[in-house]
Amino acid sequence: MKNILVFLYQWLIFVPIFIVLTLITALTVMVMAPLFGSKFWGYYPPKWWSRLTCWLALCRIKTSGHENLDPGQSYVFVANHQSAFDIFLVYGFLNQNIKWMQKQSLRKIPFVGFASEKAGHVFVDNTNPKARAASIKKAKEQIVDGVSMVIFPEGARTRSGKMGRFKRGAYYLAHDMDLPVVPLTINGAYNVLKRDGFRLRPGKMELVIHSPIPTASLTEAETPGLIDKTRDTIYSALWEQYK
Repeated sequence: MKNILVFLYQWLIFVPIFIVLTLITALTVMVMAPLFGSKFWGYYPPKWWSRLTCWLALCRIKTSGHENLDPGQSYVFVANHQSAFDIFLVYGFLNQNIKWMQKQSLRKIPFVGFASEKAGHVFVDNTNPKARAASIKKAKEQIVDGVSMVIFPEGARTRSGKMGRFKRGAYYLAHDMDLPVVPLTINGAYNVLKRDGFRLRPGKMELVIHSPIPTASLTEAETPGLIDKTRDTIYSALWEQYK
């Protein structure tokens, strides 16, 4: 009976309201960000869209570690990637002005792709070294005045709930700009909505914000050690079912 009620709620209430909220948010960003700047209009409307989405999905949210962050400092956040709901959890509850490093394919989503571009998010183009360098240059232009970048080093959502291999792009960006790397542990999003699945399972999601790791004194040869350190830190706060 519970599964039937959740199914009806998802398709009769959650999905229609989510679509309306998404359109309103995208249109707001598309109009206001070019006129008045993306620092405010590229962050606050999507932040509340994300919060409302989590609450609308009947998810219970727990966060910790906010005291580790300085609102005026720019960071490179790296997080494990469990689900599409990772975006709503981080955007809505990190409480730090952020831009996203996104896959090029997301640009094709109607309204959302164009709004993301106007909000200042960076679409990564890995087709060739020149395009990749242009993506990194765009990212550097966005990380100013306390604005930070969020990157999923795994590159794609997990299929099993377990973490995959971390790629180096986020760490090179942090090193080049002398920015601290902040590991984020995401728990529960995998259970709420699995990759390639359409069944919503309301539940608890948790965001753990770890202490920043300075990169200013690191050499390029020390990058693998930094990757291992952040991955181990993220792993340490995972729920047992994801280890």
